[in-house]
Amino acid sequence: MSIFDTALYNPLFSALIWLYRSLPGHDLGVAIIILTLATKAILAYPSYRAIKSQRELQLIQPKLEALKAKFKDNRQELGQKLMEFYKEHKVNPLSSCLPTLIQLPILIILYRVFISGLTTDAATGLLSADQVKHLYEPLRTIFTTEPLNTVGFGFLQLGATKNIVLALITGGLQFWQSKMLISQRAPIKTAGARDENLAAGMSRQMTYLFPIFTAYFAYLFPAGLALYWMVSTLFQVGQQYFILRAKPKEPTNVVAQAGPN
Repeated sequence: MSIFDTALYNPLFSALIWLYRSLPGHDLGVAIIILTLATKAILAYPSYRAIKSQRELQLIQPKLEALKAKFKDNRQELGQKLMEFYKEHKVNPLSSCLPTLIQLPILIILYRVFISGLTTDAATGLLSADQVKHLYEPLRTIFTTEPLNTVGFGFLQLGATKNIVLALITGGLQFWQSKMLISQRAPIKTAGARDENLAAGMSRQMTYLFPIFTAYFAYLFPAGLALYWMVSTLFQVGQQYFILRAKPKEPTNVVAQAGPN
């Protein structure tokens, strides 16, 4: 048994099954929603730091691109100026990535929980032996003989794939989330900024492509994972809304011009 199973998979899977059995009506869909919200609440602070740092980087982007254009022919001086620039604005270019990396193992394990953890025997409804072994006692003993009802809310088969409604909703929420972030980026108006414009164009493309990929995979994976993905993205949208609506430290309409000292 791997360290990830011991540290993350077993407790998260056991928490899901415990919620399912403890809730009135034993609804697995409600259990997934509660576990998703609880996990997002635990990860709220690193997620907040990531969004806040990303926003700060977007606000100073015009000045940053102007600096790059100004010293593009002197890489050594550019490196020094970039360090001074980040220090002056109190921004760490890696600060938006580190909180996400911290969350990544938990998110990967949650994907496993909702993909593999809902595997049951078609004839008996019992969890597979490979999954029962990941449960803590007394859940392990209980679900060796007690079937798991994978129908959520009375109609949604959470172990089934190709749920087009959940896929479209999840993709739509992902687009909303991406659009909220890209709308915060200040326009780049630096002389000769073809590279910056190319990067901005690629960013806009990903705003549309990533939700399509999200919807596609939500369609291919079990509905339980799509439900988790949908609730998680909706939580993220709400979190971004409250962070981004705060008054920025710098105006987003800064026009950066590259020129001599």
